[in-house]
Amino acid sequence: MTDWARISLESLAGYISEGLRDRGIDTVLVGGACVSIYSKNRYQSYDLDFVTHQNMKAVRAAMRDLGFGQKGKYFVRDDCPWMVEFVAPPVAVGEEPISKFEERLSSMGKIRMLRIEDSVKDRLASYFHWDDRQGLEQAVAICLERDVDLAEVKQWSLDEGHEEKYRHFSLK
Repeated sequence: MTDWARISLESLAGYISEGLRDRGIDTVLVGGACVSIYSKNRYQSYDLDFVTHQNMKAVRAAMRDLGFGQKGKYFVRDDCPWMVEFVAPPVAVGEEPISKFEERLSSMGKIRMLRIEDSVKDRLASYFHWDDRQGLEQAVAICLERDVDLAEVKQWSLDEGHEEKYRHFSLK
């Protein structure tokens, strides 16, 4: 029996990913939940953002089967602290479409999610384009916990036209 009140964000991501995959719905975990997982909760997200190309009618039915009801744009359970949202495809970071993903095994299933470098880029994109300092701090949090290919992140930053802000990030 699952203790929904104490389920970790990563375990829930596995449960949702596996449950949807079993119903023919492929997903990719993106956003703050990836940051939470990669930063070992230095940053704590309160929702899980998934991208899928499946129509939302099928997603709603599958989420109901998994025990989640829809409230506004989120899927929730009264006994679970996390909310689930489905964001519009495609999976991209800035102007770069993403086609390679990390596959991570949680206690409740396999999660297809942004790679570490793409998660850093995703957070930096919010800093680069909207001066979101929280995005900068989240990118740094990942780098403090994981080995990140900073050459890849730097090249992406230059391609996005944000050499100066990348320098600020690299000094953190």
